[in-house]
Amino acid sequence: MVTTNQNSLCLRCGKNSLLTDDTTGERFCSKCGFVISEILQDSGPEWRSFSKDGGTDPTRTGAPSSLMIHDMGLSTVINPINKDASGKPLSSSMKSTIERLRTWDSRSQVHEPIDRNLRQALSDLNKLKDKVAIPANVLEKASYIYRKALEKKLVRGRSISAMIAASLYAACRDTETPRTLKDIADAANVKRKDIARCYRLLHHELELKMPVVDSIQCIARISSKLDISEKTKRYAVKVLKDAQERKESAGKDPMGLAATALYLSCVHNGVSITQRDLAEAAGVTEVTIRNRYKGLKADQSTKSEL
Repeated sequence: MVTTNQNSLCLRCGKNSLLTDDTTGERFCSKCGFVISEILQDSGPEWRSFSKDGGTDPTRTGAPSSLMIHDMGLSTVINPINKDASGKPLSSSMKSTIERLRTWDSRSQVHEPIDRNLRQALSDLNKLKDKVAIPANVLEKASYIYRKALEKKLVRGRSISAMIAASLYAACRDTETPRTLKDIADAANVKRKDIARCYRLLHHELELKMPVVDSIQCIARISSKLDISEKTKRYAVKVLKDAQERKESAGKDPMGLAATALYLSCVHNGVSITQRDLAEAAGVTEVTIRNRYKGLKADQSTKSEL
């Protein structure tokens, strides 16, 4: 099949008459016969299908590379099924050879101490994924932060579990994912003090720039635990926005502010709820809610008078 190339001029005669032969791969001029190239570059997808019935199966390309895998998914994997390319079972001598190659291949991937450290850390991070319900982009960020700490040798002499938990908390802060230090400490079964110490180390040595936690994002998390209505949540968001405009939220715990705004909204809308329930859902104390309630209520009273 011969196709015409649009907006292409011949290098010899200068006329717009270039053709491409898809069978031979030649690109030539139909006027003077000058051959531009003899090899056609395929502009289609990289993968091909080797199945008998053809089709468009992109399995040859494999899984995408990821920072969540210690070798980023670029290592060689020997199939555990002892069959050849045609599906026939291997002979006994070839089975022993492939098994020996498979053993050496697995050993060669983690022959350095830094590789073993990274494999264990990423394994712990993968366990935390389901406990804390973290999205994929936060996990990639946590893996990136831990790799940077490993390059600067910040992990040496410290607990791997505490460092990977601190990396996860730093990733949550960086992506503005509402997860507290206590949530990650409970999921990782590590003391909160140890994670906080490792987080301060990462923040200082890696020069991380963390955004301020927005207390409005914490409202949805608290209200989902207590089945609070949408009307109550919207009034709580309005209360927090007014507090942010008046600079009343500076230096305050975002979870405590969100719980207090929800309590103030429940009182305003006549919803029956106790401070203890809100405190347990937010992970703060009842005293915190009572102290913040005075300030937020005074702001709302001042605004209503104006």
